[in-house]
Amino acid sequence: MHYLEWGVVDRPPLLFLHGGSAHAHWFDGVAPAFADRYHVVSLDQRGHGESEWAQPAAYATEDFASDLLGFLDALGWRHAIVVGHSMGGHNAMAFAAWHPERVRALVVVDSRPSIPEERLAQMHKRGYRALRLHPTREDAVAAFRLLPRETIADPRLLAHLATMGIVERDGGWVYRFDPQANRSRQPIDTERLLDRVTAPALIVRGEVSPVLTRELADRVVTKIRDARFVEIPGTYHHLVLDAPAAFARALADFLSTLNSITAAQTTRVVAPRATGEVWRVPRRPPPYK
Repeated sequence: MHYLEWGVVDRPPLLFLHGGSAHAHWFDGVAPAFADRYHVVSLDQRGHGESEWAQPAAYATEDFASDLLGFLDALGWRHAIVVGHSMGGHNAMAFAAWHPERVRALVVVDSRPSIPEERLAQMHKRGYRALRLHPTREDAVAAFRLLPRETIADPRLLAHLATMGIVERDGGWVYRFDPQANRSRQPIDTERLLDRVTAPALIVRGEVSPVLTRELADRVVTKIRDARFVEIPGTYHHLVLDAPAAFARALADFLSTLNSITAAQTTRVVAPRATGEVWRVPRRPPPYK
C-alpha cells in the first residue's frame, strides 16, 4: 500500500481516502493546509495509484476496510480522523461503523451509502475494458477525464492529477488503475450500519452534485448520532477539486469543534508529498457483518 504524507509525526492523524478510479494525489490541493497541525496521509487504496492490484481480485467493502485497519496498525495510530470522497467516503462509513474505536472523526464527501443497481452494473461493465494505451505521456494527460464529468476545477489541477495518475508500460502510457476494481467491486449498503458510527461526523455535499442528493444527504445526517451537514456552493461531485480552498475551510471549521484532540510535541517534520509504503495486498479481511 502506497501513501503520501505531509505534516508532523505524532500530531493527530488525518487520513484522506480518494474515490473510485482515482488516487492519493486527489487531495494535493487540500492536504497541505493541515500540515502545520496534523500528521496528514493520503492513501492509494488497493488497485489504485501506486498501490498493488489485488491478486486474485478482491474489491469488496470488507477488503478496503481491512486495509484501513492494517494501515492504522502499521503506522501505530490508535485512531484517526478519516476523510473520504465518493468510494473513499463509502469505505470510511463502513470502517467507522465496524471499528468505531479507531475513528476520531468521520468526514464523508459527496458519497452515497449504497450504489444503485444500474450504476453498479455500469461499473462492472466498464471493468471489462482494457486500459487504453496512449503513445505519449502528453496524449495520456490530454485524454484524462473525470467521471462524472461535470467540474469547475482548475485545468492545471486536472493536468496535475492526470500526470500523477499515469505510468509508462508496454511501450506506451496507461492510467494507474486495476480494471478489476470496477469489474469485481462489491460495495455493501452502509446505510444499515450508520447507527453504529460513534465519531463526530461531517457530511459534505457539492451543491449541484448529481451523485449525492440533498434528500439522501439529510437521511445520512439523521442516521449518524453526531453528524452535521455542509454544502459547498457551485460545486459538483468532485468538490475537492472544484473548490479545494472552500472544502479545506469547511473541514478546518469542523475539526476545530473536536474538543479532545491535542497536538503532541513535534518530533519529526515530514516533507510535503513524501511517500511511504506498508504491506502488500491482499490482506484477509475479518468477518464483518
